[in-house]
Amino acid sequence: MKYVCLVYHEEERLSGLAERDLVALMDECAAWVEDLEKGGHHVFSAGLQSVRTAKTLRNRGGSSVKTDGPFAETKEFLGGFTIINARDLNEAVKLASMLPAVRIGSVEVRPVLEADADVTDPRDRKIVTALRLSRHSA
Repeated sequence: MKYVCLVYHEEERLSGLAERDLVALMDECAAWVEDLEKGGHHVFSAGLQSVRTAKTLRNRGGSSVKTDGPFAETKEFLGGFTIINARDLNEAVKLASMLPAVRIGSVEVRPVLEADADVTDPRDRKIVTALRLSRHSA
């Protein structure tokens, strides 16, 4: 099963890192990805550019609206993500807990919603049902 590890940073904390500390952290993160690859768990990883480069799109009442930056005003911002393969959520959390970036931010681990997923949340069940139906109608 696939899980996404969403890496969140705090702007001030990230900006406050000395260059040598940031380089060391990046090296440690790259080593973590290499370990995932060796274990057959790595699917894809990417960092994201600054939230100042982002645009948020919404369509309400037939009108499209584009705003600068992220939709929500929060202290933390999404800085990157990794998609991994794991047996279950427990293994995914164990793998994600070894990501060095967790020392300066937070990592949210969430199952990827796929049409063949075994889901328990009512909203997810509704979406999975729609996914399954849409694939049969195509």
